[in-house]
Amino acid sequence: MDGKDNIKQFFGKYGIYLVLVVMIIVMSFMSPVFLSQDNLLNVIRQVSVIGLISLGVTLVIISKGIDLSSGSTLALAAVMAASVGQAGDWAAKMYPSLPEMPVIVPILAALAVGTLVGAVNGLLVAKTGIPAFIATLGTYVSVRGLALLYSDGRPVSTLTASYQFIGQGYVFGIPVPVILFLALALVTWVMLNHTKFGKNIYAIGGNVVAAEVSGVNVHRNLVKIYMYAGMLAGLAGLVLSARLNTGQPGMGVAYELDAIAATTIGGTSHSGGIGTIQGAVVGALILGVLNNGLNLLGVSAYWQQIIKGAIIVAAVVIDMRKNAKKK
Repeated sequence: MDGKDNIKQFFGKYGIYLVLVVMIIVMSFMSPVFLSQDNLLNVIRQVSVIGLISLGVTLVIISKGIDLSSGSTLALAAVMAASVGQAGDWAAKMYPSLPEMPVIVPILAALAVGTLVGAVNGLLVAKTGIPAFIATLGTYVSVRGLALLYSDGRPVSTLTASYQFIGQGYVFGIPVPVILFLALALVTWVMLNHTKFGKNIYAIGGNVVAAEVSGVNVHRNLVKIYMYAGMLAGLAGLVLSARLNTGQPGMGVAYELDAIAATTIGGTSHSGGIGTIQGAVVGALILGVLNNGLNLLGVSAYWQQIIKGAIIVAAVVIDMRKNAKKK
C-alpha cells in the first residue's frame, strides 16, 4: 500500500472527525461568541435531543430500514409525559384531580409511548412486508394526529421542578440532557458492537437472506430495532418538554430528518450493514455546530435549510461512491 492509499484510508476513517474540528476552528474565527462557555453548552444541549433520536435511527438504517415517525413520536411522548408531570397547584392541569406525580411516572410514560410506537413500526415492517418508508410515513401522520387529539391541540405546561431538572438541570456543571445522550450513546455502542443483537442488526442490513439462512430471526430483531428507536424518540420528547417546561403536540417537526441527516453525515450507509454510533454522535455535533454557527452569523433560516440539504446529498453521494468502489 503506497502513501496515497494510506492517506485515502486515513481520511476515509477519520475524515468526519476532521470536518468537525475544522468547522469548530472556522466558526471560532468567524464569531468570537462561538467558543464562549454559554454558547458551547447551548450547542451540546440542543444536540442532545437530535442525538438521542439519531442513535435509534442509526440502528434502523444499518438494518436497511428508515424511520420517519421520530418527530411525531417525540411530540406524543412529550404531551403524554407532561400530562402526568404537571405541578400540583397549576390551575389548568390536564387532569385536575391527579395529585402531583413523582418524576418516575412521566419518565415511564415517555419511554412506554415511544416503545409502543416503535413496536407498531416494527410489526408493520416485519410482519406485513410494507416498505419501512411507507410504514413509518403512516405512523408519522397518525402519531402526530394522536398527539393533537390527546392534548386537544394545546400545550401541556407548568411541569414539576423534578421534571424540569431533566431538561434544565446540571450535574457537576454538565447539562443533564448531555449526560443522558452520552450515556445512551455508550449503551447503544456496547449493544451494537458487543452483543448478539448488534451482530444481527449488521447481518440483516448486509444481506437479509443470508441472515435468515444463518439462523437470525429477522422479524423479531426488526421489531426490537424499531422499539429501541421509538424508546429513544420518547426519551427525546421527555428531555425537550422538560427543557421548555411544556409538552406541545407541534414539537419535533422535521426532527426525524435532522436525525437521519446526522447519522448519514456520520457515515451510516442507506444500503444497509454499515454504520457506527460514534459516527452518529459526530454527525449530530456537526449539525449542531453548523446550525449554531449560521445563527450567530445571521444567515437566513431559508439558506440554512438549503445548506443542510446540500450536505445530506453530498454525504449520500460520497457513501454511494465508496460502496461502488468496494464492488
